[in-house]
Amino acid sequence: MPQARELPGFYYDPEKNRYFPIKGPIPGSSSKTKTPTLKSPSNQLQEKSRSSCRKLRNTTSKLLQARELDGCHVTASRYCKCNFTEEYRKIQASKPAVWKYRGTDKIGISALEHLRVDLQTSEGRSETDVLLTGSINGSLSFSEVGRVGQYFDGGIKWMPECMGNYAIGKTVEHDAVPGPVFRPNGASLLMSSRISCIRLGPKCSSHALNDGPIAGHALFTTLGSETSGGSVYALGLVEPLDLGPGILNTWSRLEEIASFRCTLWTADYDYNRHRAIIGTNLGGASVDLETGITSWFLRCKSDVFAQQIVNSGNVILCGLRNGAIVTVDFREKRERLAGRLITHRISYTSSDKKVGGSNKEWFKLTGDIYPSHTIRMPSSISCLVSLQYDDQYFLASSMDGSMRLYDRRILQRGAVQSYEGHVNSHTLIQLGVDPAERFVMSGGEDCKLRLWSIKSGELLFEDKFSDSVLSTVCYQTYKSFKAEEQNQYKHDSSLGAWLGSHQGLYYMHWL
Repeated sequence: MPQARELPGFYYDPEKNRYFPIKGPIPGSSSKTKTPTLKSPSNQLQEKSRSSCRKLRNTTSKLLQARELDGCHVTASRYCKCNFTEEYRKIQASKPAVWKYRGTDKIGISALEHLRVDLQTSEGRSETDVLLTGSINGSLSFSEVGRVGQYFDGGIKWMPECMGNYAIGKTVEHDAVPGPVFRPNGASLLMSSRISCIRLGPKCSSHALNDGPIAGHALFTTLGSETSGGSVYALGLVEPLDLGPGILNTWSRLEEIASFRCTLWTADYDYNRHRAIIGTNLGGASVDLETGITSWFLRCKSDVFAQQIVNSGNVILCGLRNGAIVTVDFREKRERLAGRLITHRISYTSSDKKVGGSNKEWFKLTGDIYPSHTIRMPSSISCLVSLQYDDQYFLASSMDGSMRLYDRRILQRGAVQSYEGHVNSHTLIQLGVDPAERFVMSGGEDCKLRLWSIKSGELLFEDKFSDSVLSTVCYQTYKSFKAEEQNQYKHDSSLGAWLGSHQGLYYMHWL
């Protein structure tokens, strides 16, 4: 067959032997305008455009003045026309307030989720926010957010300390201080090994305060140790939690779904089929959360460090230790001989070799995959995040510090955006994408936190306020810390993020 020609506006799928139109805008761009062609960050014209917009954002007053003169489409210079709303959001993103919770230095956070639950107290049911944290020593813990522990007889209370308010350059007023984090006695359970991953299952509708959806249940995995492998667990959250005298009733809901003789690096939740998708040092597998039956869909000699289920629930992205990102497609069940997975010999171009006849490398995979949809980053994959806005796009980071945005329809053309400045060499670091999917943040091995614009790739925030790598992040997606008559702490921000490291818990919000 002759080699397929590139057609403007179309991409060629070798598996289906046909062209498909490229639909959907680049994430973060207007749906009413034509998708812009993103250029390399080294392009001089793009750099001049970014520089002009950065100068305009130095002060909000200049941006407001420009809007009065030009309207919503602000002209910064002959190189740059900016959208006022986008530029103002970038100003907000670049000037957060950061708080550290004193006394959390020895928690050793390895996994973190913020959820809303029904809490059973002596005064009845109460809807509240809690943090579910996993630690490197195997501890799984609940902590109440924004209260002072009035429903409990005892526990540990951590108070926030302002590490920096980049918006005004000084400590915020007292009424903007986020509330304490309180861990009741008995609200921690020690597992067999490090908590490697926490994922939340489907959420139920809120029936009380209508402030946010109630979490249905939590899925988490243990990494495994030298003497035993990792395990998959589920914890029911539909019924009210009792973190007081009845804490044993809460922990009795914890169920070990499956155990393995291998290392469990990561996991994701398949909402459509009610199963866990796990990444191990032997490949990828799915675990039915009702029966515990395990089915391997990917076998390889390279560890699966990162996974991401695309919104449709049909496609799973697997990031490997060797830097490959493999697409596993469940939509087409292929015939298997004697129950065996299909073996593929995958080629990819090595970035470590000069271009020439010997720049191809090969590795073997067995599973229901499309070889033509396999790409490689320069180093081991650290994190994968599929965008909700358009599930054709996903973010990927690797352990050499590379961060990129890809479009699954045109994978072989390379990344559609890159993000400069990330520092990594060997650490699994989680990427955090805000609910509106305008920005992506990540910690680095230099202990700095960085935040970029997903659309432009521009670095908007960079600072060091932690003494260890900020490896975990989760966003607060609804209003929290509601003020009460007896509670002096209140905060009504629509956007906030929790950051965890091996030496502390942090909270970041935008005013």
